[in-house]
Formats: sequence, structure tokens, C-alpha cells
Amino acid sequence: MSLKEPAPQRVFITGASSGIGAALARHYAARGAVLGLAARRSEALTALAAELPAACYCYPLDVADGAALAAAGADFIKRAGLPDIVIANAGISLGTLTEEAEDLPAFARVLHTNVLGMVHTFHPFVAAMKQARHGRLVGIASVAGIRGLPGAGAYCASKAATISYLESLRIELRSSGVGVTTIAPGYIATPMTAQNTYPMPFLLSAGEAARRIVRHIDRGVSYAVLPWQMAVVARFLRLLPNALFDRLFAHAGRKQRNLPL
Repeated sequence: MSLKEPAPQRVFITGASSGIGAALARHYAARGAVLGLAARRSEALTALAAELPAACYCYPLDVADGAALAAAGADFIKRAGLPDIVIANAGISLGTLTEEAEDLPAFARVLHTNVLGMVHTFHPFVAAMKQARHGRLVGIASVAGIRGLPGAGAYCASKAATISYLESLRIELRSSGVGVTTIAPGYIATPMTAQNTYPMPFLLSAGEAARRIVRHIDRGVSYAVLPWQMAVVARFLRLLPNALFDRLFAHAGRKQRNLPL
């Protein structure tokens, strides 16, 4: 009697057209997974899908559009089945200053994309995953969510919110059979960080970051910072008194303002 081959994994990824999202898509495609790929840039998404050695369903959309993600989720379930893993990776980063009126729309856009976009990503799948008592929700946060950095108020606030949101979700889904993993990367070489003009210690390539993220997902961890050196830095920063932290970071490098949304 021959053993039945295990079914391929089904993985749904947002922000899949470049950076960490594209690297994750390549990693899972090499495993033979069936992929649902969502991103704003339709041409880049189609080009990525064409190079992957796996079945792909592409969804050009903005994660800020909850209705579009709900439709994409329903379509993926209908065509490929309930995903085993959903990775909310889409995000944007802009330098912002509270006193600048022209930056207020940027604050709204960053928070809507990075926080509500994660909620929109998970929403189409949670109820069905709970019913199946199977699956894992993965949110890509950032070490920038651990302490606020000058000139990055919107981004830091959004990532702090995602860390707390994912923790709440993890507790809500405890004993449901659905796992929740928070990934907080440090500096990763992506188009987003390519705009930075300041030093980025412990910089990882997107491919290496994807490899480590998948390893954490496979292990079912609840929270991971990568690389490990940045995890040490993050723990240290949490312990710093405010007065010392403020003095150390008052003149830290800042992200450029008013980059395209």
C-alpha cells in the first residue's frame, strides 16, 4: 500500500510584489505551496507569479480596502481552499512630523495601511480557520514598534499597534487551533529601506529574512525579532529610562518626509 502524498501548503501573502513579501513567495513556491499573492502593483505582482514554480492566484489590491481583501480571501478559499498560513506583510513607511499639516494625510495612510490593512488581511480567514481548528496568522511588525523614533511617529505608532493587536488576537484564538505569530524585523534590504540615508546595523537581505521568518513560522513561535542581534538591542532599549533614551536618540537619523504614497 502506497502512502498518500501530503497536500501542498496553501499560503496567502500581502505586500507580495517586492521585498520581504516577494522573498516569502519565492521561498514557499520552492516548497510547492499554492499561493495567494496580494499587492498594489499589478505588473510587479504578475511578473513575480510568472517566475514562480507553483500555482499562484494574484490579487492586485490595496490592503486599506477591506472589501477588496474580503473578496480576494473568498476567491482564494473557493479556488485553492482554506489557507494554512496567512501572512500580513503589506506596509508603508514615511517620515512624518506632527506640526506639518501636509503630513497629516501621511499619518492616516500609514496607520490605515499598516494597522487596518493587517486586520483586513486576517478577517476573511479567521472564522473558517477556527471552524477547521487549523491555520496560522502571521503579522510582520517591526522593532520600530518597540520604542518611538524621531521623525517616524506614524510608522512607529503603526508597528506598536500591530504588535499589540497581534497579541490580543493570539490570546483570543488560544485553544482554537489557530496560531498567531508576530515577526518584528530589524533592517531588511528592501525598496522601503533603500530610501534611508542613515546607518542600518545588522542589515539582512530580503531572502535571508524570509528564510528566518519561515523557520519561525514552522516552529510555531508566538513572537520573534530578527536578526538575533536586533533582538538583543530591542531588549536593551525597552529597559532604558526615558531620560537616557531621549538623549541617545534625539539626533538619530530620520526617514525622509513626503515620499510618494
